[in-house]
Amino acid sequence: MKKLIFLLLFFVNLNAQNTILNIGHRGAKGHVAENTVASIKKAIELGADGIEIDVFRCLSGEIVVFHDKTLDKLTNGSGYIEEKSLSELKELKVLGSKHSIPTLEEVIKSIDRGVILNIELKGPNTSEGSLEMANKYIKLGEINSSDILFSSFNWKELSALRKLDKNVKIALITGDDPLKAIPIALTLNAVAINPNYKKLNQDNVEKIVSSGLKIYTWTVNNKFDIIKVKKLKINGIITDFPERI
Repeated sequence: MKKLIFLLLFFVNLNAQNTILNIGHRGAKGHVAENTVASIKKAIELGADGIEIDVFRCLSGEIVVFHDKTLDKLTNGSGYIEEKSLSELKELKVLGSKHSIPTLEEVIKSIDRGVILNIELKGPNTSEGSLEMANKYIKLGEINSSDILFSSFNWKELSALRKLDKNVKIALITGDDPLKAIPIALTLNAVAINPNYKKLNQDNVEKIVSSGLKIYTWTVNNKFDIIKVKKLKINGIITDFPERI
């Protein structure tokens, strides 16, 4: 009987852990060139519930999926991404791959309905174009509005987004003390804070949760760190290796 009870408790605990969202960082960055359609598809293949991507507005106005301000480190090109047109960007390849820089539209079209998409607004003036693109595919019935989350370190950009849409889901990203983000998060009617996992502990997790906010932490790759973070009972883990969550 004791053995049976132990097994039941084990599986209950396992199921509880599985309620934590598994979010692929820039797709499956640990396996395929980051922020590419191929990387996003790989993350879904590996069991990710959602995808976190980064966006900039390029010179010709399109919203493109890329992490750095400059092209030098991640592509075979150089210069600032915001100073290049889409046609110029499409001539480049993401380093270590045959893949090009995708647009936000291409990414949205590549995922199945029900996959969560966390769009991190990296550059300025990204909120309007990103929101328009998301709304386009929500209206087409290809994605769910509940599965779209906008996040950013640039809280002013999130404020601009909130002015455009009072219902869109927002998360504040922070690399420092996550408790400092709570007042702004509540002012913006955000749903979550996305903190660096190294800054989390039982005390600040409880304070964030008690304020009504969810926690999607980044970027947790080490198996021991994953176990540690899961014990804090956060809502989601952003990782380069979705198969480890």
